[in-house]
Amino acid sequence: MAKVKVAISIGDVNGIGIEIALRAHKEIEKIVEPLYIIDKKLLKEAAKLLKLEIPKSFKTKGLNYPKFQIEPGKHSKESGEYSFLSFQKAIQLAQKGEVDAITTLPINKKSWELAGLEYVGHTDYLREHFQKEAIMMLGCPKLFVSLFTEHIPLKKVAKSIKTKKLTQFLLDFAKEVETREPIAVLGLNPHAGDGGVLGDEESKITKAIKRANKLLKKEQFVGPIVPDIAFTPHFRKNLHYFVAMYHDQGLAPLKALYFDESINVSLNLPILRTSVDHGTAFDIAYKKRRELNLQSYLNAIEYAAEKAKSRGLRA
Repeated sequence: MAKVKVAISIGDVNGIGIEIALRAHKEIEKIVEPLYIIDKKLLKEAAKLLKLEIPKSFKTKGLNYPKFQIEPGKHSKESGEYSFLSFQKAIQLAQKGEVDAITTLPINKKSWELAGLEYVGHTDYLREHFQKEAIMMLGCPKLFVSLFTEHIPLKKVAKSIKTKKLTQFLLDFAKEVETREPIAVLGLNPHAGDGGVLGDEESKITKAIKRANKLLKKEQFVGPIVPDIAFTPHFRKNLHYFVAMYHDQGLAPLKALYFDESINVSLNLPILRTSVDHGTAFDIAYKKRRELNLQSYLNAIEYAAEKAKSRGLRA
């Protein structure tokens, strides 16, 4: 049985991405055939700083980029641009069919800004590149949360809730996750608006749920669920997929419950992309300490492998 091929964009080289890749390689290659998008000279420089050996089976795909110095734990234009180019190369390989999926190690948004990049992050670029409404879903099999709005100021969230747009989001999400379980849609306001006393956005959310269910010809979505009880054990016993109206509404409870296990998945795209659900950790990059927690990365690879197989990309 052929292994799933996964291109791994290396992330910000001033952060913990390269260390994660090196330390997890033996486990990763048991699951997939990894291809790391990094220049060999830069990889050797990082390995030397980390005092780690580069495994012989560690296959790389280089980038044509001027040499620059790794600056552990620092924002830089060079590291930002390099992480972006690594990501772009991984996408190209997936589009050409040379790999079955891509998994991304963490980038730093400030470094992307210093590099003159206008994208807030990976998903933002994927959305523009493919001209598709990519959906950001985070979590693990115990709990997955999708975000209707992502990296926008809280004051803009209420105005962003439009019935037509939310309906399409729900339809796309249902198509991607293909679950028979009900999917919970959270309300926006405290107590889900209390019948309009605390806000009327829930009326739009309710309409979107009804329209989506009608088009799907089944009761796929339930809600609006009161946000402060949605993630209690009572609800999570029967529900594993949630739609949050804004970033922290969904991710604060997710990370409180499953921070080390969670991954990031980009849905509604022509390629398969997974990612770790954590940042570059500049505060601990290249420093002596306890072993890094690799679980998010391992889970991201496993999810990519399973989905690629289910889509028939590998026997």
